[in-house]
Amino acid sequence: MWQRLLPLDFRRRRLLRSVPSGPLRDYLAIAFPERSTDYREIEFVALDLETTGLDCRRDEILSIGLVSLKAGRIELATAEHHLVAPQGLIPETSATLHHITDDTAAAGKSLSEVLPSVFSRLGGRVLLGHHVGLEHAFLDAACRRLYGAGFLAPLADTEVLIQHWLERKNEAFGGHELRLHALRERYGLPRYKAHNALIDALATAELFCAFIARANLVGRVPLKRLLKPQ
Repeated sequence: MWQRLLPLDFRRRRLLRSVPSGPLRDYLAIAFPERSTDYREIEFVALDLETTGLDCRRDEILSIGLVSLKAGRIELATAEHHLVAPQGLIPETSATLHHITDDTAAAGKSLSEVLPSVFSRLGGRVLLGHHVGLEHAFLDAACRRLYGAGFLAPLADTEVLIQHWLERKNEAFGGHELRLHALRERYGLPRYKAHNALIDALATAELFCAFIARANLVGRVPLKRLLKPQ
């Protein structure tokens, strides 16, 4: 627990020494962005996972969607969607929610084949998500299984950012109003079909841009103002 008090990039360098060669080591070899850098100079990668459940210790990743953005602009040409073939059967409740069946997932790649591409996109960038702790937990669990070491990344969370913004503005909200679709509606963004990893990653990227515009962040804004404490 005390290690959380150490700077994140220091923890990256420390972890790097114990990670064997491979995709995770290649990712950790790239320095994290400086917290004092203006956020407009930093590339963010909006990422979303669809999983068989919410428990990273037993549930599996079914798909990964991601798209890059920088200086408040989403780069659609960078959008990627990876279908992951799970090791076990997909629960009926999950298949109904995500529309990813056992037959559909069988066409996907193994997680060990997909993660190198994902990590190459994340290297030196900020991982952006909505309730991003869930994505981080699943990637961490996957890294521990596949590479024998945990996953670190600078995180930005649209849920946390907007919650703090609403609290500072003394605007009333309920817990359910912090969900992705509810916040998009609050910010006047169009409704998208949920529970598709790429669509949710794009939806998060758009919400982040809308938050930046609404918060009217002018002048030099250090990245640390947008990062989630961890």
